[in-house]
Amino acid sequence: MPHVEVDIQTARALEFAARMAGITPGQVVARLVQEASPVHTREAIPTESRPTGDKRVAIHAQYEGFLTEALFDPVTGRVDITSGPLKGTSHRTPSSAARAIINHHNPKVSGARNGWSFFSLSDGSGRPLQTIRP
Repeated sequence: MPHVEVDIQTARALEFAARMAGITPGQVVARLVQEASPVHTREAIPTESRPTGDKRVAIHAQYEGFLTEALFDPVTGRVDITSGPLKGTSHRTPSSAARAIINHHNPKVSGARNGWSFFSLSDGSGRPLQTIRP
């Protein structure tokens, strides 16, 4: 495994961030690199291969008869789309993910939507994402 050297202050900050998110310092670095990458090169992490301590929540949206599944990260607010034609894309907010879905399926309408109400929890409750908004 490659090794990256950082100063002591950065190492402490990484350890703190890892403890807060329930992940390893290496996973913190991986998330930072993923967020800095262009959207088209990002890939959502499938549920079955998520790291231990991953706190992402399974969500979905129905639009124009199409189901889109995704993972919401309550720590960062990111939405990683895991199914459908936008699979593998990552969005900074639920609203930007909703906009991408709408623009893909119906580009003639405004994509402006409140992503917090556009997405629902995939836990069988049918509750909107808004109900777990941090």
